[in-house]
Amino acid sequence: MNGKKENILVSACLLGVDCRYDGKNGRNEGVLALMRDYNLIPVCPEQLGGLMTPREPAEIKAGDTVITQSGKDVTVNFRQGAEETLKIARLYGCKRAVLKERSPSCGHGIIYDGSFTGRKVSGSGITARFLEENAIAVKGESEIDSLRF
Repeated sequence: MNGKKENILVSACLLGVDCRYDGKNGRNEGVLALMRDYNLIPVCPEQLGGLMTPREPAEIKAGDTVITQSGKDVTVNFRQGAEETLKIARLYGCKRAVLKERSPSCGHGIIYDGSFTGRKVSGSGITARFLEENAIAVKGESEIDSLRF
């Protein structure tokens, strides 16, 4: 790579930014350690979609509909956040992303089922799917040991 570090998109909460729905972060030392070898480009698709922090928990129902725990449809915000995240990825030339697992925006492979009971199902969040549809490889934070996408 000519000595230049690759840019990788990363969920901002994994880097210690207090942007999760509950106003906290999901700081992950393993993800932070990636800074030795990569430039980490932080994003929070939910904030980029116009949602506040803290915010009401949301889960995906019926494929692409994102609903808050009280029943408010926030799908438009999640789609906007995915689009803005893709713009940032393209701006920085990111071909890969490490995203927060189980999130309705960033989850990759496993997400909550939309019942707000903690039950998980196979699937990916709105942003994770959108990035993959646009040729950006996605991994969850538990998969960083193997950054071979």
